[in-house]
Amino acid sequence: MRSRFAAPSARLALAAVAAVAVTATATAPATATADSRSTAVRACVTKDLTYKVSLKTQAGGYFLVTAKAKSGVTCYLEGVFPSASFGSSADTEVSPAEHAVSDRVTVSGSTAAYAGINPKTTNNDHGREFDFLHLAVAGDESNAVTLALPETATVDRPIATNWHADPDDAVPFSD
Repeated sequence: MRSRFAAPSARLALAAVAAVAVTATATAPATATADSRSTAVRACVTKDLTYKVSLKTQAGGYFLVTAKAKSGVTCYLEGVFPSASFGSSADTEVSPAEHAVSDRVTVSGSTAAYAGINPKTTNNDHGREFDFLHLAVAGDESNAVTLALPETATVDRPIATNWHADPDDAVPFSD
């Protein structure tokens, strides 16, 4: 009789061990996935960054936008041009100065990203004057910020470079 009672106990013990093993195996990958996601760098949104606009004289003059991550933020900007305009009409929105996507730029601490904006690519006397630039990370246009320009800009067919890690790569040469 004793062997009859031992058999169900042994089966129960084996079932318990198997359940623990299956649970450990099932939860281990989920834990590893969750951990790897928590350390992954995410894409920046407009509010993650602080911005500075400075005037540069190269290439006939342009505005250099410097974007830095706010304290405690690490994120990346895709290598595409920022969403920017000088006013609310379509003809003041910037077009791409580059024909390809460049490298992704990770910003954190003192590491910055740079984009160059040329407000006037035409060789004529046309254009409208603006004192402010509306800027957002591409895809986050509803949260655009308005930045004061260092000087009034005459705007006619503006262009912008992609975000770059080196400010020397953010010079917007027009055709």
